[in-house]
Amino acid sequence: MGRRPIAQVSFADLEFRAQGVALEPTLRAIADFLDAHGDLVALVHQDLVRGLRQPARGRPGLTAVQVLRAFVLQRVKDWDLRELRARIADGYTLRRFAGFDSHRVPGHDAFHRGFTRLRPATVRALNDAVVQAAVAGGLEDGSKLRVDTTVVGTDIHFPTDSALLWDVVRVLTRLVGRLGEHAPAATAGFPDRTRRARRRMQEIHRLAPAQRARQQRRKYQDLLAVTAEVVAAARTVAAQAPAAAGDPLAATLVAGLGAEIDALCALADRVLDQTRRRVLQGEEVPVGEKLFSLFEPHTDLIVRGKARTPVEFGHKVFLAESGRGLITEYRVLDGNPADEAQVPPSLTHHVRTFGRAPALYAGDRGFHSPAHVQALAAAGVTTVCLPQRGGAKTPERAAHEQSRAFKCGQRFRAGIEGRISVLFRGRGMKRCRLEGRDRFEVFVGLAVLANNLLRIAELQKKPRVRRQRAA
Repeated sequence: MGRRPIAQVSFADLEFRAQGVALEPTLRAIADFLDAHGDLVALVHQDLVRGLRQPARGRPGLTAVQVLRAFVLQRVKDWDLRELRARIADGYTLRRFAGFDSHRVPGHDAFHRGFTRLRPATVRALNDAVVQAAVAGGLEDGSKLRVDTTVVGTDIHFPTDSALLWDVVRVLTRLVGRLGEHAPAATAGFPDRTRRARRRMQEIHRLAPAQRARQQRRKYQDLLAVTAEVVAAARTVAAQAPAAAGDPLAATLVAGLGAEIDALCALADRVLDQTRRRVLQGEEVPVGEKLFSLFEPHTDLIVRGKARTPVEFGHKVFLAESGRGLITEYRVLDGNPADEAQVPPSLTHHVRTFGRAPALYAGDRGFHSPAHVQALAAAGVTTVCLPQRGGAKTPERAAHEQSRAFKCGQRFRAGIEGRISVLFRGRGMKRCRLEGRDRFEVFVGLAVLANNLLRIAELQKKPRVRRQRAA
């Protein structure tokens, strides 16, 4: 797929511009910023041509400008790909912002192919470049920093052992059916147990608390036996299918489906093991050994002690925000690490970005530890605004937390809660519907990128007004 830029401007585009059709101010500011920083487009272009032997030949695809601007537009407006394509095709201003002008807008699948070429490292580099551009333009000085963590969910159903076993049976049966279209002889003896597995799963879900002690074990034993039978039969089919395939094209398709079946069977073994240990043997399976989804196996279980959401499924995300509303750092964390472990790397990243430590470092009590407070002060942080977590406070500590500077820092810290709300409700970062760990990180990074570009656009439209200090 080539990546050649779109042809010259058409007469229709010239007529629209002559009539004064222009972008609305926020999109205009974002477009001007992207035009002024061609290195951002170059980063996207490197991903689009990655792995192509002759990028300049073949059918033209989306250009780097179109991919970058369309993805930013999608996150700014929180649209899905179909709505994104329809909105761009329907209005000239969005066509112009996305780099299509009066040319044909491709289908939503073309946007998907372009977006999936982006790597997490590229999106991270895009965000770093945007922050550096804001610093160079005098829009941010890095004097304040507030940090917090949140949870972004993955696109899974609530994981129960019975539902995961049912997922194994139905998905393996579906894959074997697709494989049988190309190698019917290999799937002749495969058992269809979907009806039986579904009934056992539904019966387990409908058990009343008083019934569980008497019936749950027996029903789980039957569901485990059915699932193990299907997994063993699917492995046999995947092993025999290559020899039963006819033409080379069918053999290629069978090999791909066989690899998919083998990968799913490996996950099914984990589901069978954790269910036997928990239900039949009464063992408490460690969280790190549990599988919560066949489709998003990277999903973590997060417990943050919140009454309304005692458990969450996804990934914990660390965010660091400057005083002007720019997210200077984001990290997708593995597992459920303590918030206090994020303080040293966040300080290191801030010093690398701005050349010095912030004057104010604010966070909630989860980030507090005596060692980190001393390290921040030693690094040059004037006001370390981290409330003590538990234990009796010394008179000096109590006086510090009652000081005006500390209270102002805590009011400043509360602003990151609003930023997280904006990312969730405005940029669509609450739940990632993309597949895979890398796609998850790209999704989070692009929501952050959209936020930063919007903040820069606002800062450029509204010059900073310095308040006169009272004499």
